[in-house]
Amino acid sequence: MSRLFGTDGVRGVANRDLTPELAFRLGRIGAYLLTDHQAGARFVIGKDTRISGDMLESALISGILSMGVDVLRLGIISTPGVAYVTRLLHADAGVMISASHNPVEDNGIKFFGGDGFKLLDEVEMEFERLLTEADDTLPRPEGVKVGRVYEEPGVAAYQRFLQSTVTSSFEGLHVILDCANGAAYHIAPHVFRALGAKVTVVNDQPDGTNINVGCGSTYPHVVQRAVLEYGADVGLAFDGDADRLIAVDETGQVVDGDYILAISALHMHERGLLANDTVVATVMSNLGFVKAMADRGISVERTAVGDRYVMETMRAGHYVLGGEQSGHVIFLNHSTTGDGVLTALQLVHTMVQKQAPLSQLAKVMTRYPQLLENIRVRDKRAWRDNPAILTVMDACEQQLGSQGRVLVRESGTESIVRVMAEGPDEVLLRTCVEEMARVIKDELGN
Repeated sequence: MSRLFGTDGVRGVANRDLTPELAFRLGRIGAYLLTDHQAGARFVIGKDTRISGDMLESALISGILSMGVDVLRLGIISTPGVAYVTRLLHADAGVMISASHNPVEDNGIKFFGGDGFKLLDEVEMEFERLLTEADDTLPRPEGVKVGRVYEEPGVAAYQRFLQSTVTSSFEGLHVILDCANGAAYHIAPHVFRALGAKVTVVNDQPDGTNINVGCGSTYPHVVQRAVLEYGADVGLAFDGDADRLIAVDETGQVVDGDYILAISALHMHERGLLANDTVVATVMSNLGFVKAMADRGISVERTAVGDRYVMETMRAGHYVLGGEQSGHVIFLNHSTTGDGVLTALQLVHTMVQKQAPLSQLAKVMTRYPQLLENIRVRDKRAWRDNPAILTVMDACEQQLGSQGRVLVRESGTESIVRVMAEGPDEVLLRTCVEEMARVIKDELGN
């Protein structure tokens, strides 16, 4: 079978790829692999607002209970909220039901260990091995040994934790929050109001079907309009499970994950809080970010795309800050995973401490033009050994020289090859991207 676990858990169209039957088996296998099989084992479970969450939650819980493991049900909460509550309650594991920024028909199941970190590759491989077995031979306890479900009011504890990560009042600031009709809709407004900010919220009316629909971090123009309309100080847009953030400054300019990382790294560096004077980013991070960090004596460690790879590098190198251009930012001193609301709090906290608008803080870096094209293909990995594709890539790299770069990579979830070129000459970039895309379509296209 093809690998089930992607870079961020198991995902697919709910009730087609990700069925209740699969969720049930994932629950059983998770309860088997992630507990010590002793009485009192507990799983924490949360979900975002999409309509299929109830269906998958019921199946997943049934699988866990059938292994004699109790379930603490959090209801609607963000992905990092599940990770936090799992650690807080010393549970054996946590599970989040969400497909993040994906459309409503998709859903996903993501496991956390008892330490709040995502599972290691070898644990996911063991999940997949057990799933391939024709017969489910795992234990089936009976009678009083079957697990129970408990409602857990962990959201309030998570909100208190978020508030505790900043020391400044947000009094006098007007903040726009776009909650993507997702998991942040009742978390982020509460926290920002508790810290004294004037809060205007958009897209905080989830109905099960409107999560991420024309809103949130993948549609920043919504919060851009709101910032300008209300004359707000900052706009903050989350995705469906609130593990990423895209910001907008007071002039309506988008401040993506690279800028947020740069602002945070510099502020931590100035206070002596940036471990090893290093920040971790992915290969998609802008060259302007890398140059800005180098100019200020900060090293950049690059990883493959995916916040799990960022986290692996951070833990291995004992670094405390890392993230992605897409808005996943990890403050390892506070959290074990990317957290959009936590990132928003840290960003606004920096504005308050520096007594500077976001537009001024964002001048820390100058963004290089970066062009990207996605090409649907038959075999997304075949580009790596294709002479024609490698030749055109090499020619483009020669044209761009030391001031630019070319990046080709396959999608983690779709049969797509992504082509990116970056550098100061946008006309040349476009020529390179178009030529690489043409060759890839000719060689591998459907």
